[in-house]
Amino acid sequence: MVSKRKLSKADASGESHNTDLPRRCSETKRLRISDKENAFAHGGVENEGIFEELLRTSGIVLKAGEGQNEIAVDQMAFQKKLCLALEKHPTYPGVVKQFISGLESHIKDRNQFKNCLLPCTPVRTEGSRTLVHSYCESLIKLLLGIKILQPAVVTLLLEKIPEFFFDIVGTFGTNFPRLIVNQFKWLDGLLDSQDLVKKLIQMVSVSPVPIQHDIITSLPEILEDSQQSEVARELSCLLKQGRRLTVPILDALSRLDLDAGLLAEVRQSAMTIVPSVKLEDLPVVVKFILHNVKAADAVEVISDLRKNLDLSSCVLPLQILGSQKKLKSQVQASSSMSQVTTSQNCVKLLFDVIKLAVRFQKDVSESWIKAIENSTSVSDHKVLDLIVLLLIHSTNTKNRKQTEKVLKSKIQLGCMPEQLMQNAFQNHSVVIKEFFPSILALAQTFLHSAHPAVVSFGSCMYKQAFAAFDSYCQQEVVTALVTHVCSGNETELDISLDVLTDLVMLHTSLLMRYATFVKTILDSTQKLNPCQIRKLFYILSMLAFSQRQEGSYIQDDMHMVIRKWLSSTVPNHKQMGVIGAVTMIGSVALKRTEGGGSSLERPELNSERDGQILLSFQLSTLLDLVGFCCEQTPEVLALYYDEFASLIEKQKGNLDLKLLEEFGKNLVEDFPSDFVVDLSPTVDGSFLFPVKSLYNLDEDESQGAIAINLLPLVSQSELGRVTGGKSSQSKRVVSPMCLSPCFRLLRLYTGEQNSGSLEEIDALLGCPLYLTDLEVEGKLETLSTQEREFLCSLLFYALNWFREVVNAFCQQQDAEMKGKVLTRLQNITELQNVLGKCLAATPGYVPPPATFDSEAREAVPSINAAGPGRKRNGKKKKTDGSKAGSADRSPADDSSEGNQPDAELSELEKTAAEREAGNPLAWLQSYRPYFRELDLEVFTVLHCGLLTKSVLDAEMHTEACEVVQLGPAELCLLLDDLCWKLEHVLTPGSTRRVPFPKERSYKDIGFSHLCQRSPKEVAMCVVKLLKPLCNHMENMHNYFQAVTQNRDVGDEPGVNIQEHQLMSFCYQQLLLTFRSLFAWNGFSRQENTDLLRSALQVLADRLKPGETEFLLLEELISESFHYLLNFQQSVPSFYCAFILTQLLIAIAEKPMAGWKKEKMASLAKQFLCQSWVKPSGDREKGSQFNSALHTLLCVYLEHADNILKAIEEISSVGVPELINSAKDGCSSTYPTLSRQTFPVFFRVMMAQLESSVKSIPAGKPSDSSEVQLEKLLQWNIAVRNFHILINLVKQVFDSRPVLGICLKYGRLFVEAFLKLAMPLLDYSFKKHRDDVQSLLKNLQLSTRQLHHMCGHSKIHQDIGLTNHVPLLKKSLEQFVYRVKAMLAFNHCQEAFWVGILKNRDLQGEEILSQASEGRHSGEEEDSADSAAEEPSGSGADGSGAGSSEEDAAAP
Repeated sequence: MVSKRKLSKADASGESHNTDLPRRCSETKRLRISDKENAFAHGGVENEGIFEELLRTSGIVLKAGEGQNEIAVDQMAFQKKLCLALEKHPTYPGVVKQFISGLESHIKDRNQFKNCLLPCTPVRTEGSRTLVHSYCESLIKLLLGIKILQPAVVTLLLEKIPEFFFDIVGTFGTNFPRLIVNQFKWLDGLLDSQDLVKKLIQMVSVSPVPIQHDIITSLPEILEDSQQSEVARELSCLLKQGRRLTVPILDALSRLDLDAGLLAEVRQSAMTIVPSVKLEDLPVVVKFILHNVKAADAVEVISDLRKNLDLSSCVLPLQILGSQKKLKSQVQASSSMSQVTTSQNCVKLLFDVIKLAVRFQKDVSESWIKAIENSTSVSDHKVLDLIVLLLIHSTNTKNRKQTEKVLKSKIQLGCMPEQLMQNAFQNHSVVIKEFFPSILALAQTFLHSAHPAVVSFGSCMYKQAFAAFDSYCQQEVVTALVTHVCSGNETELDISLDVLTDLVMLHTSLLMRYATFVKTILDSTQKLNPCQIRKLFYILSMLAFSQRQEGSYIQDDMHMVIRKWLSSTVPNHKQMGVIGAVTMIGSVALKRTEGGGSSLERPELNSERDGQILLSFQLSTLLDLVGFCCEQTPEVLALYYDEFASLIEKQKGNLDLKLLEEFGKNLVEDFPSDFVVDLSPTVDGSFLFPVKSLYNLDEDESQGAIAINLLPLVSQSELGRVTGGKSSQSKRVVSPMCLSPCFRLLRLYTGEQNSGSLEEIDALLGCPLYLTDLEVEGKLETLSTQEREFLCSLLFYALNWFREVVNAFCQQQDAEMKGKVLTRLQNITELQNVLGKCLAATPGYVPPPATFDSEAREAVPSINAAGPGRKRNGKKKKTDGSKAGSADRSPADDSSEGNQPDAELSELEKTAAEREAGNPLAWLQSYRPYFRELDLEVFTVLHCGLLTKSVLDAEMHTEACEVVQLGPAELCLLLDDLCWKLEHVLTPGSTRRVPFPKERSYKDIGFSHLCQRSPKEVAMCVVKLLKPLCNHMENMHNYFQAVTQNRDVGDEPGVNIQEHQLMSFCYQQLLLTFRSLFAWNGFSRQENTDLLRSALQVLADRLKPGETEFLLLEELISESFHYLLNFQQSVPSFYCAFILTQLLIAIAEKPMAGWKKEKMASLAKQFLCQSWVKPSGDREKGSQFNSALHTLLCVYLEHADNILKAIEEISSVGVPELINSAKDGCSSTYPTLSRQTFPVFFRVMMAQLESSVKSIPAGKPSDSSEVQLEKLLQWNIAVRNFHILINLVKQVFDSRPVLGICLKYGRLFVEAFLKLAMPLLDYSFKKHRDDVQSLLKNLQLSTRQLHHMCGHSKIHQDIGLTNHVPLLKKSLEQFVYRVKAMLAFNHCQEAFWVGILKNRDLQGEEILSQASEGRHSGEEEDSADSAAEEPSGSGADGSGAGSSEEDAAAP
């Protein structure tokens, strides 16, 4: 209390210093001793000099040691007092130096220096009225606020900084340099700010990094506004020099107010260091770039950021992480894992920065989407793009639709492959997990898409999310998949079940937790087809039998459902029960004794034995149950055999045959007793036809010969069908329906038992069948309907037997067996010819089923003699070349003469075309579901050589009986089947959702065995067949080359039409096979690159044998392209030329450029300029021809160097030639252009013209005069072409389809002109007035003609045409007023007037309904109309335009 009182007195005397200086001095002397004592007692300064004295008298008491300096007055008051004390001091200005010397001496002690740098402690004495703020600045800061002391104090502080260069600042140590620099912040008045900043910048160049960091981050608080630009440039230079100061520099720059130019320069400096900056500094750099981005240049900045930001350098690859586990040192391993954690945290911070920018900066979100959208190259897209799109979708609700649209388009273009998404989930799961709701929403949306690639991407998202995220996310994924399965949509069902199948194979134990959810699908099985039932029970079986205890409740439910279905009288339920039971049998009978493959727990030997006994009991129970429920129904029994056979084939080598021993024994005994008899000359019994043994290949083996007892079994079956059969039979029925399925099961079981050997049953390959005399020519008319149907059924059974025999023995290596297989193929072709004749004479006949897993008989196409029904609508792949023609079509367009650009041929059209092409299988195409499926292994027969029939007759007739070769008919059979298979598996079908389907159809009818294989497995099989396929195609090439040469020479009197048609069909099927393979979208995936390479290598090796092993993929593509180009001279039909063109497009890389593009344009033009004539002499025509022509014309125009020039050539050369030709003639330059095909040419030219003008950039104010002139020239050519095409309608081609095309694409062209050309005219009118005026005049001639077409449509009251009229008239009116706005923009309003254009028809005659209204207008209307008719009368510097309708209600 004493000291405080004395200090108060001292303060009070200090306040009266100006009034009583002598009294103050005497009082100071009197109190000096007591003050010293008190100061010393309280930690004050012992030896008081001028420095300490002036501070004390001004209100601050210095403290020594740990205590902070104390201030008893307000800060402003202290500064005023000290300033006055110095100025009034007798030795002023010398006292200033003494004061600074005192300060320097005082701060030599580090503790005292620290006290001076830290804030003072406010002290208030008793009785004092002075208010002291709770926070006070440091002593140094207060001294810097005094102008007379500031320069000296600044110098002193800067000189003190180097003393601390090598100090090591600990966790609780004092950072003196930082405290010193902080003193310069926010000073009210710096006398020489420039000098201070200059010295600080110099200090940066010599200081250690921590001090540099402190100085740089403090600069924005030290600078004056005028210095910011200069310092920003200095910091930008520092940024380029080194990477250690990146964070402080960008932190400082972000707090400076910079002009736009300097900001762009600094931002570019920051952008250049993005690729090489340290990972922990990357979020700061990105934050700076995004924080300072402006709306005008946001897209450009973010595009640069996308290119420079590479996440692959941010995360250690997984293989490196795996190698870290093998490190010997635990210290190294732990350090590497911490490094990984650090890198993941840095990436998370990076995306947090982006997320903030996206959320709070509208321009960033939209610009990032635009930057991704503008990127066209596949290689430009990164993991970053996918994560940012997910981030935007999750953060900004307004941009979700736009994000989905961009993501879908990128997936469809192949820019976002599934491999990229897998990398994102594997390397950045911590970041992506935050966006899980968006991932789930997008995956659900993608599964509804109509594009197969988008659907596949959505399914992959589900799989990756399940594998990468926690249990909550996994449960949500499973729930979403189950919802898709129960939705009823075919595509969602298939994809969701496929995803669940993959999950149960890869993550069985994880999915086991959510088995209850999966099991609920059993409640919605009515919506599942047989293939889907198979998948579902495979999933449930894997879950049920993978872990003994956990899966027991699933087993019980499956048993109950299967027993319920098998006991049902509904055929569909019985089918489902058989499929489910056999799938369950497969899981039970899997081998479980191998160490790695055992999924049952085997803690002890006894538990293993118990498990085997339990499995054996479960298996026998299932087998007995299915056998009992199936034995009375042939269709269900046949399905049971087929399902079991497929199970053995799929699980080859993995089934425990000991468990199936009893079943196999019964099978081996039942087949011979049911279907095989000893061969005898006569057969007892009365039948509709006499029994005859046919097709015996083992006639030399008379002893022990056997035969297939076919006709008696068919007769018994047909009789039973007629009489209704006998009920309550205790014995299993024997039906010919079960012959082929039972044999298939027998041969697969035998092969499995004997390691692939079929010696035990090889007699069945050559044994004869009990049939009847098949010489039916001329006899069919005399037979009754029952007899004809019986004969047809007999032939179907015989054909299916031979097909299964070929399936069984096609891979046998014995020469004799191979010969018999080829003979059986010949037998098939012979029987098919006979069957075709019988079917033509038996209308309304429904064959016996051959595939038994279809949902119902209604799923099979209807059969009649007049023409087969449709079967494959919508399944054919839309080719690359037809993309340009995929615009929307009006009803008027659909009625064009054979003009169907948006879809492939329907099945009916294709079958008719194939019949014309001489395909012997044409009549049988609609009966495909009634034939047994050929296995893929059958096509190994293609390795046999091809000899045409004529060559056999001429040269090898003596050996024809001994040497069996693959003939054209057999080749035709195999290639046709192969094409159907590839189209079904490799060609992605449309997944369009049908809102109200008329009936459910099962698309896999006839492909059940094929669907057991993945598309990749099928592609691998075909790649192995490429060599023989190339041999056959070269043989076809040589054949047609010879035919062409003989035709040119004229030596041969005529061509064998039937042989020519057969060979032409084989050529077509070969090309289709190649196209289906190389157009497979699976080749775009990274894991299939090697398969693509091996396929291309086969083709390239035909040109360069032995030289292709080390060629790059691009070189292999080029060589394969050259190889296939060689076939252009020998294609026998226009459809073959069309397929060859598609094949070349599929092989060439995307986008096609360089010489390949030129070759494609040249090839397409060559085919268009070629006359296509059939062997009969007729010109090719029809719907198939028109569809191929549309696509080929699109290919030509898309690949031409100058589309506008190509269109002009056709319209000004080809069309006049057509006009001047005969009625059924064609253009001499383009023989494919006839009156029947003109609508096709017209549509493509109009569509391509409209598409090409969209690529002309819009006009900009910054365009130079030369650029403007070049764009005007392009628009002039386009408008001239448009006028030529529109004028053709008026002159000659005024059919309804052509008018519809004209109205539709006329509107689109005018809209493109308004959007792209009018801005150009705005800015080029003054410099190129004549060119602009000429352009508008030419276009006005066309718009007037379009106006007449609108009148024509109304007067004919054609709804298909009038639908186009309102939108077209709207565009024409917009054109008028847009021209007026352009003239106003260029201050030429007086050069514009609007005339009233009368409604006229195509011939220019006035529509009479307006004549009465015209009387009211009189001469005024006529003058207005003449003004519109003569726009050039507007003056030399103007442009007239008129296209307004007088009466919109006119009919």
